[in-house]
Amino acid sequence: MKISMIIVRTLMGFMFLFSSIVVLFNLIPQLEMKGNVKVFMDGIKASVYLLPLIKVTELLCGLAFISGRFVTLATVLIFPIIINILLYHLFIGPEGLPVAILLFAGNLFLAYYYCNNYRSLFNTK
Repeated sequence: MKISMIIVRTLMGFMFLFSSIVVLFNLIPQLEMKGNVKVFMDGIKASVYLLPLIKVTELLCGLAFISGRFVTLATVLIFPIIINILLYHLFIGPEGLPVAILLFAGNLFLAYYYCNNYRSLFNTK
């Protein structure tokens, strides 16, 4: 179980690290977007702060996953972003749905693996 956790954690970390660095430093030119995808991304870009906030969060969580430090916190922080990635690909751009499902499943696996670390959050005392 520990080896599979390390593999999942590292793969997710590299995925988030790569995607955040590419967008933050504009390393790859953007593809032409059409339809609802264009409307959605125009809205994200119009907010000015949202895309950098998402990508910096992905960068920090990716580094946490790769280093193995603060993985419990990173799993919680990245969960809303993964939910939005999954819903985006489910309703707007279905071409990336398999990767989104794998990210969602990987995050659930990490949350399950570290479930003892979350128990104190739900104490009523």
